[in-house]
Amino acid sequence: MNQPKVASIVSSDNLDINIFKTYKKRVLAGGCFDILHYGHLQFFKASREKGDSLILLLESDLFITKQKKRSPFHSQQERSELLASICYVDVVINLSRIFLHSDYAEIIKKIHPEIISITEGDSFEKIKKEHATSYRANLVSFPRFPFSSSNILTYASISRN
Repeated sequence: MNQPKVASIVSSDNLDINIFKTYKKRVLAGGCFDILHYGHLQFFKASREKGDSLILLLESDLFITKQKKRSPFHSQQERSELLASICYVDVVINLSRIFLHSDYAEIIKKIHPEIISITEGDSFEKIKKEHATSYRANLVSFPRFPFSSSNILTYASISRN
């Protein structure tokens, strides 16, 4: 029986740039992806169609706690395993801590993506555009689907009461 394709999961702490050399047209995207939903899947699919590989930067649990002001629903390890099982994803990079913009720039420099993929209304769009320009990548924006992990959590807590 054939084994299903599973993406590589790597840590930002020991990022080996050789893992990216086999991919000609790299697409980079990032996020928390705490509660996967249909909007995420469509974003991954659309992003992957722009290149021959999709590399995801996965935020840490601490990032979710600080940025989203809540505990993560799934741990980073669980989230990375879920993402790695999606056929559109080729590499998941677990970010080990809360990164500064200069840290993201260093990772982008190592990966050297041709495309940086975001959703409309990305709160870091300006910085991501600067990174794309600095490393000669194109910034591609996709429509946001009417789903969000926060809305799903709110709905779930209302339904339980």
